Amino acid sequence: MHIHILGICGTLMGSIALLAKAQGHMITGSDDGVYPPMSDQLHQEGIALQSPYRRDSIPGAADLVVLGNAGLGRGNPAVEALLSSSTEFCSGAEFLGRFILKDKWVIAVSGTHGKTTTASMITWILECAGLNPGYLIGGIPTNFERSARLTESPFFVIEADEYDTSFFDRQSKFLHYHPRTLVLNNLEFDHADIFADLTAIEDQFHQLIRRVPASGLIISNSQDNNIETLLKRGVWSEQLRFGVISDQDPQPPGGLSMHQPSQLISLAGARLGTLNWGLTGVHNLSNALAALAAARHVGVPPEQGIESLADFTGVKRRMEIVHVSPKAILYDDFAHHPTAIKSTLAGLRQKIGQAPLYAILEPRSHTM
Repeated sequence: MHIHILGICGTLMGSIALLAKAQGHMITGSDDGVYPPMSDQLHQEGIALQSPYRRDSIPGAADLVVLGNAGLGRGNPAVEALLSSSTEFCSGAEFLGRFILKDKWVIAVSGTHGKTTTASMITWILECAGLNPGYLIGGIPTNFERSARLTESPFFVIEADEYDTSFFDRQSKFLHYHPRTLVLNNLEFDHADIFADLTAIEDQFHQLIRRVPASGLIISNSQDNNIETLLKRGVWSEQLRFGVISDQDPQPPGGLSMHQPSQLISLAGARLGTLNWGLTGVHNLSNALAALAAARHVGVPPEQGIESLADFTGVKRRMEIVHVSPKAILYDDFAHHPTAIKSTLAGLRQKIGQAPLYAILEPRSHTM
């Protein structure tokens, strides 16, 4: 099948292109902006790119057009030409649900923060266990050096984004994914351009919870008050809670927990081991617990997962060191929600002690 992708250089749509190419489809694509790192991945796969959008962007031989979201609404010349034709089209999220995730054990990582890192951790743990998972992640895990992979494994890890799907489908993308294992990392107000308030976001998350089968597992952060409110709406699947606690706090009777600062991990009171790795910040300790819980659900013992995380190297643009000199170390990080920025800087402060710390911020989020 010849598939043409509009918005192909976005993280999600470029990853969809890689997965569809791996299925044997012929892939072409268009975008207004063609730039690395996604353009590099696409060129390496021999995928032809066209820019900018025009009425003739879509090849006449295309069997299916898959649309992204950014900049692809009414008035876009390629969209207007598509709507005037008889060519079949769908959103990127719908394509994933119909063609990539069908018949897979889907491990979906949702939440306001930490989706990319947590999904990368889960993928790495499963990889180290020999499970060869497929994945689609909103970043490039440095253990894999690409944002998506399709394999013969029954397991597929996906970053589950609550942003809306397309100009013709306003539900959250993750409602197309139908997970068997669902991670709820945290929940805050975000995406002020499309959600009126936190309740509107909770509505979408609860629709996701309703789609998890009774035989599935919902893994959630026990220390997030908004998650607690969400779960009170109703849950019909098995649950496992996780949380980072102080070394002085009593051991919770159930769930997966990590003591801080010792980083001792326990499950229902039984000690599993201590996490030793190179990442910083309490938020990443929480991400690690979620990853261990998800991997456990597909059969990887947490003790084995703890060992795997010692070799987890992170994700590009997530506290990535991009320059080192005698006077300074320059990090690049994607954090743009106020809470994520605060957590990232707190983790870095813990790492560097009292050394000077300067933050240069691009105000690119509607939630700032």
